[in-house]
Amino acid sequence: MAMKNSLLLLMLLLSSSFFLFLVDARKQHGLETKEAITNYYHNLQTTSFQPSSICTRSTKGKKRGTLEVVHKHGPCSTFNKVKSIRSRLTINTQGSKATFPPKPESTDLGDIYVVKVGLGTPKKDLSLVFDTGSNITWTQCQPCIYLGVYSCYNQQEPIFAPSSSTTYSNISCPTPECCALSFATQMIPSCDKSSSACKYGVVYQGVRSASFGFFAKDKLTLTSEDDVIDDFYFGCGLDNEGPFGGSAGLLGLGPHNLSFVSQSADKYGKVFSYCLPSRASNTGYLTFGKDGVESDNVSYTPLSTSKTASLYELELEAIFVGGKKLEISPTVFSNARMTIESRVVFTRLPATAYAALRQAFRAEMTNYTLAKPLDTLDTCYDFSNTTTVTVPGISMLWGGNTKVDISSHGILFGNNSQRCLAFVGHEDDVPRKDDRSIGIFGNFQQKTLKVVYDLPAGKVGFAYGGCE
Repeated sequence: MAMKNSLLLLMLLLSSSFFLFLVDARKQHGLETKEAITNYYHNLQTTSFQPSSICTRSTKGKKRGTLEVVHKHGPCSTFNKVKSIRSRLTINTQGSKATFPPKPESTDLGDIYVVKVGLGTPKKDLSLVFDTGSNITWTQCQPCIYLGVYSCYNQQEPIFAPSSSTTYSNISCPTPECCALSFATQMIPSCDKSSSACKYGVVYQGVRSASFGFFAKDKLTLTSEDDVIDDFYFGCGLDNEGPFGGSAGLLGLGPHNLSFVSQSADKYGKVFSYCLPSRASNTGYLTFGKDGVESDNVSYTPLSTSKTASLYELELEAIFVGGKKLEISPTVFSNARMTIESRVVFTRLPATAYAALRQAFRAEMTNYTLAKPLDTLDTCYDFSNTTTVTVPGISMLWGGNTKVDISSHGILFGNNSQRCLAFVGHEDDVPRKDDRSIGIFGNFQQKTLKVVYDLPAGKVGFAYGGCE
């Protein structure tokens, strides 16, 4: 009898230990939250596709070193208090008070998120698109004249005037800071013949967007008057174009030493995190420093160890649709090079991987009517006569055995009753000579995730339920 009791006790202890092991394993990979423990399908009400006119602010995010992240078309944005999110499919043609007409803005298809910082003395608040794919910060600058032509796009806030800031100065050349632009922007800087001031240029892949002007420094204010960088290096853009939705420019959060992340290293230690909200009517946050990440259950994947990486490169190992792993050779992902970016909207996959994803997704959606493509999105459906849609879940397995389940808000994109698979494919599997990468983990698929960048540790992490 005593032996039976001992065996029973031993079995209970082993069972408990195994259970704790499973719980610990889930915690190590960030899978203990409700978002992750789901079945392989999402049941969506088509009424949820409609935009909301009510602003809902996030309660997450630490106060210190935190900026509010706002969707540029949502009701929380000062840009579009009345404008519906449906306007994302049109070109902004508002007039300007400038003497010269502003450049027309490129068509914007997708989600652009902005934060507000202060620049100059006295401080001028500027709304900037925060971009982990850019290694420099730039803003449009007066007089916006390039080769005798007004060369700024339409901006909601007053355009920054360098002459009005007592702490502004151009960077001369040749100097180490000016020379560093070559790697940060992938373009060789030049010198102004009359003033010997350093001139920068940066061109972004994909949509037509670029900025050219003087490389300068000034006082940057982040969250409060005592949270400043006195000599912050940035681009003062005189010739700018792109789908920036009335924002003043870009806050560059790339890995290079001219990015905000590196310039604020003494304050925040090259660690930052953000959460992009599920809907345009909600807000997220961008937090600098370890205070915003230490208490969360974050699952990490290693960054590329390349010393010359100008972007945040990750290793994608597999994709799952409806719980089933797609048959894709690992070399397809390793050859393509995958990066993670906060400004690029849709996740872009090498041709072979996207073809497999599209085929698997369509096979799961045969109950719905295919619709015509929407711009670059080629797998679209007409849900006009449907009240509930069942969509297969999509997961991405990253290096370090970090599996990330894409939120239901990050699978379908569209307008009115037409919804499309929010992934795009590259025409190749291997980058061409002028491609930095052909695979991108875009912001649409990052929705509701807390994304953590820990540069000293060489890793990027994900946690569920980051915003709400």
